[in-house]
Amino acid sequence: MSVAREVRRRGSDRDKNLVGFLIGDVHYAIDIQRVKEIIRPLPLVSLPHPPPAVVGVADHRGEVVPVLDVRRRFGLPASTESRRTKWLLVTLPGRTVGLIVDAVSEVFAAGEEDQRAVPAIGMGDQARGIVAVFGHRGTLVFVLDVDRIGAAAELVDVEAAFEMRGRA
Repeated sequence: MSVAREVRRRGSDRDKNLVGFLIGDVHYAIDIQRVKEIIRPLPLVSLPHPPPAVVGVADHRGEVVPVLDVRRRFGLPASTESRRTKWLLVTLPGRTVGLIVDAVSEVFAAGEEDQRAVPAIGMGDQARGIVAVFGHRGTLVFVLDVDRIGAAAELVDVEAAFEMRGRA
């Protein structure tokens, strides 16, 4: 479902600036401006020697999209796909990347009054790309840097991968 359509469906509140999702029991979010679409999982094509977080590529309306498993990116154990599993199609410079998440929670607004300090827990914050923390509905929501999370997809040369696959 298109994010714009989701916002219209829930009301015309233009202040909504984050798309919330779950990885396990932890709440995360990304900037709504970076989300192109929220979709159900598509069939994947495996690639030879992908970066660890990249599970393959998918054909989304004629565009070949690298797909990253956010759980893998965070070093978490895999989970089984469920009805709640979604892909967030996000925009990176020059390409679209799919992020597999356990569930999408909501599109919501978060302002300065809700912001908390990002805890300094060593390299874990940087590896996960946490750029902000907000209190929302009684829980902490960790806002991720899409560029940092999607960086693994930058290493995927889709055309070269398909050429190599054709020769095998």
